[in-house]
Amino acid sequence: MTEARDLDREARDNAGRRYAYRFDFEVMHPFMLRAFEPHLLPGRALELGCFRGDFTLRLAERFGDLTCVEGSAEAIEEARRRVGSRARLVHARFEEARLDGRFENVFLTHVLEHLDDRVGLLRRIGEEWLAPGGRLFLVCPNADAASRQVAVAMGLVAHNQAVTPAEAEHGHRVTYSLDTLERDAREAGLRVRARSGIFFKALANFQWDRVLEAGIVGPEFLEGCYVLGQRYPELCASLFLLCEPGGAP
Repeated sequence: MTEARDLDREARDNAGRRYAYRFDFEVMHPFMLRAFEPHLLPGRALELGCFRGDFTLRLAERFGDLTCVEGSAEAIEEARRRVGSRARLVHARFEEARLDGRFENVFLTHVLEHLDDRVGLLRRIGEEWLAPGGRLFLVCPNADAASRQVAVAMGLVAHNQAVTPAEAEHGHRVTYSLDTLERDAREAGLRVRARSGIFFKALANFQWDRVLEAGIVGPEFLEGCYVLGQRYPELCASLFLLCEPGGAP
């Protein structure tokens, strides 16, 4: 039997790592949504893992019918305070969630790597929650990001795909590369419509926070990192797969 997980504890900052950084909220969230924009469909939206509602608020600006599922009681309470009536917030673990109908857009961003049964959730999304022709926006941290490869070269991380002790405390179960992420999506019966990276990243998140606080870089530099990420997706902060129901070779 799998040991019960304390999702509230996993969502708190620990001595070695913050759960989320200013870099995530101010840089990655806007660029993720920019990468999604050409592929968004009219209709309903589902966010799996809303944490405290930061990305939810961005999605609520684009979707009038938005449902969010979050397993941490502490996180969803904060999300309810911030999001209010702009979305339906469901407190449940993904394997236990019961949702009303299907969705044209499903968002799973920086969540899959936390799950024990990753293929099982992807399969459930495709079979139960995605509307016919709907799209899954799947984003995960990248094992081969330039910043992580630097950490490996420095001896701080054992290898690119390693799960560090601090990441494990936050509930990480795996660190995906593009090939392993796509493998799980296909095993779940999803068709990968497009694949890319989001934001070329040579610094760790905590280093980026210091850079942002000091005002060392401006919007032009951030834009350059986003554009460069289109050329070198394997070195980006995050991997992005656009998936649809129904597998393909």
